[in-house]
Amino acid sequence: MRNLIFGFAAIFLLPFYSNAQIQKSLISGPWAGNIELRNASIWAEVSPTVKSVAVKFSEVGKKDLVKTISYKGALGNDFNPVKVDLNGLEPNTTYQYSLIIDGKPANTSYPTKFATKDLWQYRKPAPDFSFLAGSCAYFNEPIYDRPGKPYGGDSSIFETMAKTGADFHIWMGDNWYTREVDYSSVWGLNYRASRDRGHKVLQEFMASMPQYAIWDDHDYGPNDEGKSFIFKEESRNIFKNYTLNPTYGEEGKGIYTKVSFSDVDFFLTDNRYFRSETDIADSIDGKPNDAKTYFSAKQMEWLKNALLNSSATFKIIVTGSQVLNPLNKYECMSHYSYEYHELLGFLSEHKLAGVLFFTGDRHHSEVIKMERAGMHPLYDVTISPYTAGISKPTGEEAKNPFRMPNTLVEDQNFGKISVSGKRNERKLTVSFVGIKGAILGEWSVSENELKTISK
Repeated sequence: MRNLIFGFAAIFLLPFYSNAQIQKSLISGPWAGNIELRNASIWAEVSPTVKSVAVKFSEVGKKDLVKTISYKGALGNDFNPVKVDLNGLEPNTTYQYSLIIDGKPANTSYPTKFATKDLWQYRKPAPDFSFLAGSCAYFNEPIYDRPGKPYGGDSSIFETMAKTGADFHIWMGDNWYTREVDYSSVWGLNYRASRDRGHKVLQEFMASMPQYAIWDDHDYGPNDEGKSFIFKEESRNIFKNYTLNPTYGEEGKGIYTKVSFSDVDFFLTDNRYFRSETDIADSIDGKPNDAKTYFSAKQMEWLKNALLNSSATFKIIVTGSQVLNPLNKYECMSHYSYEYHELLGFLSEHKLAGVLFFTGDRHHSEVIKMERAGMHPLYDVTISPYTAGISKPTGEEAKNPFRMPNTLVEDQNFGKISVSGKRNERKLTVSFVGIKGAILGEWSVSENELKTISK
């Protein structure tokens, strides 16, 4: 009788055990990104014990037309981020998907679906939309953190972000924070990306909207590191494995790329792979030092041509360090004066309209304005931090005259950016949003304010 009872118990518990095993095999994800008109990608990370991964998907409401795409890459490694491309989709269509691990579905407590982009060009006005952006996500791990007060703050900000409706999100650098135990080995760099992406608090947010990313020093390597990092190639590979950008640099170098949504182009730049050390002389014999690189000649050439090719209403250059703040004593593109003046001179020469800089890094948020003689002004929108420590402006920067009113936020926050309005009257609004959803600051600009009117 005892054996019979045990047998019934085993049969009863079997499905629960199987599901638990499947969930244990899923380290992070799934989430959908790199979503275009007829294509999308699904990302997840699975444990070393997993033998097979697939994605099952269909249009919402058409469960009889289910397709399954198998992952064909290697598995069984210490770290197993996987990407599955879905092709032949239809524009402006919502799809539902599920991850299949070793033949069984991995269940989530939140919806896993995505919508392809709308084919609006030549058919109707540019759609209104919104996106989220920000930087500096630190998750505490006391055994490896520096002694003292924990640096990571309230991670429930990602729960708020998951509930904040938007079309996509841009990670603007320091998306995870490597420690001394991480950046001394390739295994350690992988460990940090895997651990931080695997936090439960991130999963619903990652799945709630497409995710794009640039990097800054802490998710690239050591603090303030540049082109001399001995694991720069491996770090680039890890970044590629843990993100879903459309491309990553040119000729196998860097991570820069371009993303478009509605009538806005986003130039996601790389401020680390090619970057000279800050202490290299910024000028020689009174002239800017062209050997001190921020973007590099190759990336600068790409950026210039991409900007000239763009017909977008707003052209947003995203980079990890501030660009325009003349009072920033820390990392800022203005301290790389040769490329800084080259880029600003190029924008002036071609009278490029609609250009904005979006930046991270500073551990506070603000909007910096630069006036230009005979030209429309330029703006640098800084959004930081998500969970990392707060750094308040000090000295003359505390009352920075170049800062726009109502934009200094010295608390954890993210940006919600909305683009709306009729043709030729488009407006971009930035709301700085706190941990629980309160608006901590706001700023807006119209497309006409970013145009130089010829007299």
